Amino acid sequence: MKPAVALLCASLAFAQADDEQASLQKALGEAGSSQVDFIRALEIHLSRYPKTAQRAELERALVKTAIEIRDQRRVIQYGEKVLESEPVNIELLERVPRYLLGEDTKERAEKALGYARRLEETAKQAAPSPGMRNYAQLAEQQQMLLGKALLYQSRASGNLGKVEDAEKLARRAYETFPGAEAAREIGRWLDRQGKTEAALAAWADAFTLADPSAGMEDRRKDRARLGATYQKLKGSEAGLGELLLASYDRTTTIVDAYRSRLRKLDPNAEVRDPMGFTISAVNGEKLSLATLKGKVVVFDVWATWCGPCRQQQPLYEQVKEKYKSNPKVVFLNISTDEAKELVKPFLERNKWNKTAYFEDGLASLLRVSSIPTTVIVNPRGEIASRMNGFIAERFVEMLSERIDQSLKEN
Repeated sequence: MKPAVALLCASLAFAQADDEQASLQKALGEAGSSQVDFIRALEIHLSRYPKTAQRAELERALVKTAIEIRDQRRVIQYGEKVLESEPVNIELLERVPRYLLGEDTKERAEKALGYARRLEETAKQAAPSPGMRNYAQLAEQQQMLLGKALLYQSRASGNLGKVEDAEKLARRAYETFPGAEAAREIGRWLDRQGKTEAALAAWADAFTLADPSAGMEDRRKDRARLGATYQKLKGSEAGLGELLLASYDRTTTIVDAYRSRLRKLDPNAEVRDPMGFTISAVNGEKLSLATLKGKVVVFDVWATWCGPCRQQQPLYEQVKEKYKSNPKVVFLNISTDEAKELVKPFLERNKWNKTAYFEDGLASLLRVSSIPTTVIVNPRGEIASRMNGFIAERFVEMLSERIDQSLKEN
C-alpha cells in the first residue's frame, strides 16, 4: 500500500461510520494498491459529496499521490487547494510554481510568481541556527530552496515580459546556489535581450555544471543549444572548446568559493572520513580528530537517557585506568543527546570524571545504530573494532584485548 493511501485509510479508521464513509471505504477497497484508481476513487467521492467535512484531508491525500506518480496537472490542482489552508507548505511551494511554469501563460506566470515569492520568505524564516546538528547541511538545503524560489521568480517574470528583471533574478539565483538550472535561465533571458554572446557563456556554464549522471537529457540539450547557437553566431564550432574550458575554470572557482562558505559554517561539511571530523566538547572547546592520527582512539558513544550506558560507565573507567600512562591511547566520550544542554548537568550530578564531546554528526559516519557502542580506531586512522552493547563480566577484558591489538596496527 502506497504512503498516501495508507495514511488516509488509517485516518478513516477513526472517522464516523456513516453512509459517506461506507461509500469511500468501498471505493478505496476496490481501488486496491493502484494509485491511479485511488485518485479516481477520491475524485468521484468529492464529486458526490462536495461539502464533505473531510475535503481538506482528501485533497492532501490527492496531492501526495499526484506527487508520487508525477501527475503535474493534479499537483497544481490540489496543491493550490492545500496551500490555501497550509500557506507555508514548503514541498508544495517548491513544486506548484515549477509545474505552473511548464506552460507559458500570463495567468500561470502570475500565480507562480506569487508562490515563488512566498517560498522565498518561507525559506528565509526557516534559516537554521548555528550550533544545530547538521547545521551546514541544513544551511545548504535552505540555500537550495532560496535558489529555486529566485529561479521560479525569474522564469515567471520573463514569461510576463519583464526580461531584464528575469535576468537579474536568475543571476541572484545563481549567486545563491550555483547550479546548471540557474545558469540556463541566465542564458535564456540574455538571449531574449539579444545578448547572444553573453548567453553562450551562461549556457556553457550550465553544460559544465550539469551532473552527467543525473540529467543526461538536459546535458544533451545544453550541448545542442551551445553548438547550434555558437555555429550560428561564429559560422562554425571552431573555438567552442576554448569557451568550455574558460567556463570550467570559471565555474570551478565559483563552486569552490560556495563550498568554502559552507565549510566556514561547519568544519565538518563534506567530511567523509571520521578522523577528519572536528567535535565540540561540552565546555565549548573544539577537537580536530586529525590531530589524533597515530594513536589508538576509543570512542564511547552514549546518551544521558541510556540506562545500559550508565551501567557500562564504571567499566570504562577501569579500562581508562589501565592505559592512563600510555600516550598512544585516547578515550573520547561522545554524547548523542539531542538536548545538548542536559549533558553538562548530567555529568556533574552523577560525578562522572569524563570530558564529553557532542557527536555533531560523527555517529553517522561511524555507523552507530544503537547505544552504547564502542568504536576503536587504529593508529592508521582505520576502524579496527566495534562493540555494540557490552557483556558486563567480560567488557574490561574484551576492550583491553582490542586496544592492545590495535596498538600493533601501525
